Formats: sequence, structure tokens, C-alpha cells
Amino acid sequence: MNNYQNQHVVVLGMAKSGVAVAKLLHRFGAHVVVNDQKPREEAAGADELEALGIEVICGGHPDDLIHPGVALVVKNPGIRYEAAPVAKAIELGIPVVTEVELAYQVSQAPIIGITGSNGKTTTTTLVGLILQEAGIDALTGGNIGTVLCGLAQEARPDQWLVAELSSFQLMGTLSFKPKIGVLMNIYPAHLDYHHTMDEYKAAKWKLFANQTSDDIAILPYDQPDAWPADEALRASVYYFSKQQPVPRGVCVDNGVIVYVDAAGEREEILPLDRLSVAHLDNALAAALVGKLAGAGSEAIAKVLSSFAGVEHRMEFVGTVAGVKYYNDSKATNSEAASRALQALSEPTIWICGGLDRGVTFHDLIPVMQKNVKAVIAFGETAPILLARAKEAGINRLIHVDTVEKAVIAASEAAVPGDVVLLSPACASWDMFPSFEVRGSMFKDVVHRLKTSLA
Repeated sequence: MNNYQNQHVVVLGMAKSGVAVAKLLHRFGAHVVVNDQKPREEAAGADELEALGIEVICGGHPDDLIHPGVALVVKNPGIRYEAAPVAKAIELGIPVVTEVELAYQVSQAPIIGITGSNGKTTTTTLVGLILQEAGIDALTGGNIGTVLCGLAQEARPDQWLVAELSSFQLMGTLSFKPKIGVLMNIYPAHLDYHHTMDEYKAAKWKLFANQTSDDIAILPYDQPDAWPADEALRASVYYFSKQQPVPRGVCVDNGVIVYVDAAGEREEILPLDRLSVAHLDNALAAALVGKLAGAGSEAIAKVLSSFAGVEHRMEFVGTVAGVKYYNDSKATNSEAASRALQALSEPTIWICGGLDRGVTFHDLIPVMQKNVKAVIAFGETAPILLARAKEAGINRLIHVDTVEKAVIAASEAAVPGDVVLLSPACASWDMFPSFEVRGSMFKDVVHRLKTSLA
């Protein structure tokens, strides 16, 4: 980090990560300029940065913002590479990174990096809880909500830094290297940002790019097409699988979660009938990370059998008139919704729909045929999803225009023993600012429904 002394650095974006990284670079003596398109009155943190002597430019990107004298550009992960200042930096050969890169550079703690299209937040949370239960000191952050470079400054060599990492964050890394890197899965997502599946996969695989034989790569054994090429993996590789035995890692054997070490020795961790985690693959990956990070099986079993869930991710909201309601608003793609539907065994009333990204949802037809009894859809994709449900042979199809109407319609269609599941299979931005807002609205209506029937 001392290499940034007296260097000119531009930070693009005034979100939490932008403020944190600007303060970090300023601490190490860089000349920092923070730039945001938002007007000054909407740029939270501007006053704080200027009080430290950091230059802040709001309201657009000046033509002279990026110039040959700039040594580094740190961009908010959501800013596209086609954006004018980013494109100009690339044209000039200026490195463009995200704050994850700087977190790695400043951290004294080894990093556990967890990525994937689905399941990374729950898995990251589980890993943090397992290490805590085992008495192993760890800090948890990243895409899960806490800015990583802020945590990294506090991290000690005797701690773990557990990080949820998105493809947007990983794409902007150069030297980043986790001690343990976990790839949960890869399914079509964020193609409006990455453009192609190959580019999306390449961003995810940067998790392993700088690892050596002293590091560990964890891969989904049931999805070999998600693995990087063998020559791109220099770390020791472990696997997790819910469908078949693994050469080393964690799998299921006769209804029991089992750890298989590098020598092939087996250790039972937890029977599946005691598991409280909704998605088995999240539990398996977290158990494997826990073992490799030093946690005992007892600590792992305790967490996996008592986990209450993460908000907006197969979150149990409550039971109303004998019907269970689950909030899975984070399911912003088809595969995530498929996993949610398959995790349930009860007759299910599925609430879905959202931003239209050109997905056909044909892959959901066989999933719906398993136990979905009614589909309630809203948003841009409602007609498409209802058409797929009709093809699946579902007769009760309801088109609504609000979350409240969806919950009311679901309550009218449900009987005791049913499940109502919000798992949209789509991003929220056609109707809501975020999936969190969408999920919170769903929960609020469910709670009001429960109160009205009390």
C-alpha cells in the first residue's frame, strides 16, 4: 500500500465502498479524487471526505478527470467498463480495480473468498458462524454488506477474513488471492453487464487466478462445466456434492453429511434429518470451508442444525392459518428460483416475476410440475412466467400488479399445509429499488395478514 504515496488515484462512485477506499488510499498518502455522477446533495460522505482533504467532484464526469498522470482508478463494482472514465483509463493503460483488490493488498489476515451465481451470501454467513462457534476469530464482509477494505484494515494475521465476492468485484482484481477460494456454482446471470457467459465465467474464475499450491480451491462437483480449466488451477482442489461421492471434500452418504480428507479418511458431520439449512449445497460448502479452516465437526454440526436463515434468502416469515410463507426475494434468476422450489416438498403457491432480461424460463417447467399448485406473477415477466406455468399443466394462474395483491391472492388459494413462496426468478428493478425492498413489502403484507386473522 505504501506504493500509493504521492500517487494520483481516482475513485469512481460515492457509495459505501467508494468512501471507504478513498479514506484508505488517503491514509497511505495518495492524492485522491472521488467522482460521482449524482448531484452533491445526494452524495452521502462528500462532507466527510472533504474534511480529510480529499477532493470530491459531483454531478458528472469532467473530461479531464482521467489523464496520463493518474496511477490507478478504483471503480464502484456496478459501474460498467463502457462508462466514459473507465474506458478512457483502459485506453491509457491505467489499472482499473475494485475495492476488493485494495482489501487484499492491505489485509494481514488470510482470506476466504466465496463466489457463485447463487448461495454465496448464505454460505458466507454459515462460514462465519461456524468459525465463531469453533472459537476461531474471523471477520465477515464483502458483497454481504460490509465494505471489505474497511474490515481488511482491522484484520490480524491470526484471524480469517471471510468475504462474499460478486463477479463485478472479482472482475476488477489484479493480485487478489484468497487462501481458500469457493465457487458455489455458475448459471446465466448479469449478462447485461458481462455480455457473454464466457466473460461472466472468466470474472468468477479470477478468484483462483493467483492461487498457488499452498492455497485451496473448492469447486461444485456436480457442475463440472463451472470449473476453470485444469491449467488455471494451481491450488489444492476440494469438492462438495449432494449427488455423488467426492475424492476429497464434503458429500452426502446414506443420509449423512460426510467429510473426506486428502488421504481419503472419512468423518461423519451431521445426518440430513437434523439439517436446518434450506439449500443443501450451501451447507455442504460451508462445512467443507469450516473443516479446512480448522473447525471441528461438532461446531459445524451445531451451526448447520440451528441456522435460522438469511433475510430474503428462503427466509421463513411465519405461518398464517396453517400456511407457511417464505421470502426468497434474492432469487433474481431462474436457477435461484428453481433451487427454492425444489427445496420444498409441500404443495406450493409460487409468487414470481420482475425485470424482463429476455429469459424464457423453459427450464422451470419440470420444476413447477413437481409440487406447484398455483402461480401468481407480477412485473414485466408475468405473461412469460404464466405461459410457462400453463405449459407445466398448472391451472390456477393469477396476474397481479402489486406484492400486496399477490399475497392476498396466495392466501385465498392456499389451504392448511400449503406453502406460499416469493421467489421471483427475476431482478426487481422494473417495480422496486432493490430485492430487499421487494422482500420487505412481502413480509409486511404477510405480517398484516396474520394480524388481521388473529
